[in-house]
Amino acid sequence: MTSQLAEPAGQISPDQLTIVPANEASWADLQAIFGRTGYPGRCYCQDYKIRDKDSRSVSEQRRRDRLRQQTGCGNPLAKASTGLVAYLDDAPPDRIPVGWVAVEPRIAYQRLLWTRTVWAGRDEDKDDDGVWAVTCFVTRTGYRKRGITYALAAATIGYARDQGAAAVEGYPMIPQPGKEVTWGELHVGSRQVFAAAGFTEVSRPSLRRAVMRVDFAGPG
Repeated sequence: MTSQLAEPAGQISPDQLTIVPANEASWADLQAIFGRTGYPGRCYCQDYKIRDKDSRSVSEQRRRDRLRQQTGCGNPLAKASTGLVAYLDDAPPDRIPVGWVAVEPRIAYQRLLWTRTVWAGRDEDKDDDGVWAVTCFVTRTGYRKRGITYALAAATIGYARDQGAAAVEGYPMIPQPGKEVTWGELHVGSRQVFAAAGFTEVSRPSLRRAVMRVDFAGPG
């Protein structure tokens, strides 16, 4: 059973976190991170999975069911998952689920493949299954703005590489001076989060969007 939510003080360093593939997490842990309210509790990391024309027809319950199936949560032997889960403290059952990041082959995100601001100025095969994408961060209520997103972004690099990816990229927002950015918009992460993890900007399709990427060297 997951322990009681405790409010931590100050920043959380990477060595205080254990980050695992989501199939090694329980469904209860994922639900604790996403909650039932706000943007995460409505989306359950499905917006980029569903084409715009179909979005309204997929209920919140169906979105939750889809994430549960996609992650393979509770099944450590699952051949694939769709993200990583961060725990505070590394000694079950006392560890607390505090964060999520979605990372898997880019072709899994149907809406992403048709998002203009991702592809403007790029000449690249959208169907290249060797390129992975980081599309969403969720930090559990009570643990936000403490550095968890930075640790999750860094973890996506090793995870994607170990899974055989040729590259991994993200699509962060760039807050503009004097312009308000809602939490829902920042679910993709900020540019500074990706830069701190070692991603390099390869495209600036709009004033508010960057494409950040890590390319892995080939064999030999």
